[in-house]
Formats: sequence, C-alpha cells, structure tokens
Amino acid sequence: MDKLSVVKIGGNVIEDTKQLNDFLTALSQMQGAKILVHGGGKKATVMAKKLGVPVKIIDGRRITDTENLDIITMLYGGKINKNIVAQLQAMGCNAIGLSGADGNAIKAVKRPKKEIDFGFVGDVTEINASLFKLLLRSQHLPVCCAITHDQNGQLLNTNADTIAASLAKGLSKFFEVSLFYCFEMPGVLKKIEDKESVIGEITPKSYTELKNNNVIHSGMIPKIENCFEALKKGVSEVKIGSPLMISGVSKYTKLILDDY
Repeated sequence: MDKLSVVKIGGNVIEDTKQLNDFLTALSQMQGAKILVHGGGKKATVMAKKLGVPVKIIDGRRITDTENLDIITMLYGGKINKNIVAQLQAMGCNAIGLSGADGNAIKAVKRPKKEIDFGFVGDVTEINASLFKLLLRSQHLPVCCAITHDQNGQLLNTNADTIAASLAKGLSKFFEVSLFYCFEMPGVLKKIEDKESVIGEITPKSYTELKNNNVIHSGMIPKIENCFEALKKGVSEVKIGSPLMISGVSKYTKLILDDY
C-alpha cells in the first residue's frame, strides 16, 4: 500500500513568513504522496477588525455569520491558499488549491442550532476519495483550505483539524496514512512556558489524566480527540509538533491506542 502524509498547518506558523517558508520547504522535500490542510483564523480576525466586522469566538470556535464567512472565503480560499500554492510551485511541487466545493472535494452539513448557533459552520459528512486519489496519483499536491460546502450552493467554515482528520480517515482504505498536526509548539507540553516539556506519547488513558489535571485544555481537546478518532478509523500514525517534525529533526507528541 502506498504511503500518504496528511499535514495540517495552523497557529502562528501561517502568520510568520519565515516559519511558513521553512515549513513549505520541508513539505516540498517530504517523500511520497501528501496533502496539506490549512486554516487562517488569526488572519481572518485581523481582517475583520480592519473592516469593522465583529468577531465572536466561543470556547475557541468562531461564530460565522454572513460577513465573517465572506472574509473567511476571501482569505482561506483566496489569498492564503493561493500564496501557499504559488510558493510550493516555486519549490517544484505541483500544488493545486482546493476548497470543499472544488471537485466536490469535501461535503458538509451546517451545524445544527443547539445551545450555540455557530452560523455558517460545517460538519464534514464525506470526502471525495476518488478525486483525491486521482490528484495524488497524477503527482499533484492538494492544498485544502478550511471551507466545505453543503451541495446546495452554501459554503461553510469548517475546522481545519477536522478536515485533516476526515481526509486521513477517508483515504486510509487506499493508502497507509500518517497524519501530522503542525503548529508553533514542538508538541503537547506538560508546562506551556517550557518548550522542552514535550509529552512524547499520549494514550487515551493518559489523555484523560492530562485533561483532568488541566494540562490539556481549550482548543487542544478537540485536536486530541480528532487524533484518536483517526487512529480508530484506520490511520497508521498521528503526530503533533512543530513544522520541523516533518523533517525528522524535532521532538513531537505521538498519539497511540496501546491502552485500549
């Protein structure tokens, strides 16, 4: 079975020109088939403030009204995505930028209103495995932004971690998939102020303990849960760390199911 790396980039790396360039250089040098997934929430927040559009975030999740969806679409599907694609092309990678609507790549449904109305936020229902297999086998590098669609003409803001996990799970039937979550930290840390305190491995049991002790909290909770769900659904390995992780020159946190 061919190997596939699904790499999600987020956090401050997208904000920092040098870090992003270093990451894309490392990505371009990775062997085998690969898919890149990116967000851009911080840039969207900055742009919204410039335009005088209110931004509301609850428990780390953005409320996406019509105006914020317009900004997200412009940035995620436009400026950020196309800049990444252009940089990868300059590095010899035949990258192709995608939203969920392009080629019917990623379908979603609008999140139902419960305690919180998240607006135009989508929950992934299906990935178009045939499209991604076609692109990968023709030596393309898909660059997916955090936008999906509902097949009724509506674009939806969707968590990039979830998109990466959905792609990894959906393609694990056809490839041996490694899932990498890259951000500005060298892994999940025991102490946020100590970048040397990387937790080497996290199992479901240790995750519960770390969460109960408030070592893992906020936005890291859904990230870790996405990781375990991916492993249960056939993904070979999941790692969290800095962009240097994909070059093999950095510590990282590995998620394993050994205590299940």
